[in-house]
Amino acid sequence: MLRSQELRKIAPELDPLRLGTGWKEEDLSKPQIMIESTFGDSHPGSGHLLELVEKVREGVAEAGGHGARYFTTDICDGEAQGHDGINYSLASRDMIANMIEIHANATPFDGAVYVASCDKGMPAHLMGLARVNIPSIVVTGGVMDAGPDLLTLEQIGMYSAMYERGEITEEQLTYYKHHACPSCGACSFMGTASTMQIMAEALGLMLPGSALMPATSQDLRDFAKAAGKQAVWLAEHDLTPDKIVTMKSFENAILVHGAISGSTNSLLHIPAIAHEFGFDIDGDTFDRLHRGAHYLLNIRPAGKWPAQFFYYAGGVPMIMEEIKDSLHLDVMTVTGKTLGENLEDLKKSGYYEKCFENLKRYGITREDVIRPFDRPFGTDGSIGILYGNICPDGAVVKHTAVPKEMFQATLKARPFDSEEEAIHAVLTHEVHPGDAVIIRYEGPKGSGMPEMFYTTEAISSDPELGATIALLTDGRFSGASKGPAIGHISPEAAEGGPIALIEEGDLIKIDIPARILTVVGIHGEPKTEEEIQAVFAERRKNWKPKTPKYPKGVLKIYSEHAVSPMKGGYMK
Repeated sequence: MLRSQELRKIAPELDPLRLGTGWKEEDLSKPQIMIESTFGDSHPGSGHLLELVEKVREGVAEAGGHGARYFTTDICDGEAQGHDGINYSLASRDMIANMIEIHANATPFDGAVYVASCDKGMPAHLMGLARVNIPSIVVTGGVMDAGPDLLTLEQIGMYSAMYERGEITEEQLTYYKHHACPSCGACSFMGTASTMQIMAEALGLMLPGSALMPATSQDLRDFAKAAGKQAVWLAEHDLTPDKIVTMKSFENAILVHGAISGSTNSLLHIPAIAHEFGFDIDGDTFDRLHRGAHYLLNIRPAGKWPAQFFYYAGGVPMIMEEIKDSLHLDVMTVTGKTLGENLEDLKKSGYYEKCFENLKRYGITREDVIRPFDRPFGTDGSIGILYGNICPDGAVVKHTAVPKEMFQATLKARPFDSEEEAIHAVLTHEVHPGDAVIIRYEGPKGSGMPEMFYTTEAISSDPELGATIALLTDGRFSGASKGPAIGHISPEAAEGGPIALIEEGDLIKIDIPARILTVVGIHGEPKTEEEIQAVFAERRKNWKPKTPKYPKGVLKIYSEHAVSPMKGGYMK
């Protein structure tokens, strides 16, 4: 018997309350499917999701079930930039997951469909899906169209920094701002939102080929309806997420991540999702799987094309076809078939031919967007985990976005205790070639782990600084960030990590091929490791924890319970 029907016998108020909500009497005995989404007027990635929710409901109804709509909208990192709003971003992921748990467990459902698009809503739904563990399927909200001349939102930070330096006029900046988001959907580059949509499919939790479709396309609506039908099938067959997602599934997802040069924020989200499934994934897992991984995707910010071209070139299935020899093809998926069976079915279905029709409008081929395995952009993935006396628990670098000049360098430390201080120094030319800009007290326990988007954009768009300095932080970066940036430094400064002990002029060695980030000198003088540790010990005697930035509310709760960034930054 379905769970909903068992609980109807226990809770006599359930039927009348659902009838009062608008259910019909015949709906009460059908498979009951929760449709959870981040729909709301919060940003373009969620503003259109109600239409997809209704398509899911249609599919559920056609398959003989009844769909109930639940909403916990998300915030937008873009709209939260430039003020303390960004500090709420990572914490919002865990709060959305908490609400999903509450929605699903407080009321009986036989299955669920999760509909989301963006940076925190998407991983939050995957965390909630795992925690609730009823038969489930994911529908992603797709990606927005590019603007005039293929303008996309991640370029606005660059144009803003150019305006601050007097390189473009206010009118030019206004034009770019008013044309960068011409439609609904996630931002049109391989940032965190796009990456996490792809991760959902790579884990086997979506209908094959449905991740990161153009948000305005009819194809996406058709897939949403099909997902509603599949949710009923999953409920009837009791195919729960824990029977689908295994460690092999996560390894597949991380291999796909390497092939697409995915967002560094995945190193927060994938470990947090894995934790909900009962698996232990950390930065070393990413580093191991990225080594030797072929990076194939020519999508911004590392590549040329807007993210809508990903679907045009065949999407996740085409990436998987190219790296097939590395994947676990025997893993189960929400279709009730293995990954290998899904890939074979797609080749027979005309899926790729339909995708490629879109590329003809631009006079390009799929190999211009997704390169063949034997013709990659790089052969070492995109993510590296660095270690040293600054970061004994690790730090994250997206080496595909780092100028080659900064792969091996020794720089002078310029520490700042907030991003606001650092970006002012960059924009007023107080930072010079050969500096290592250090932004600390911005980790989960420090300020909620905001992203250092404006500072990275200011550095990477500066023709002098972009290849001559590095940015080191215990905070994180936007998925759109590029340039010489190293983040997630752990332990963080708020916990007394070594990054809190660095002083002006200390010498910092970066060696990305060797995976090293370490202090090699004090106040400009080279020192041995023993000498450096002795200096750190003296400095620690004078170090005092900062007063918590948030004495009440959500961020107080989050800062008290968040684990290390290298473990996923989730609340324990």
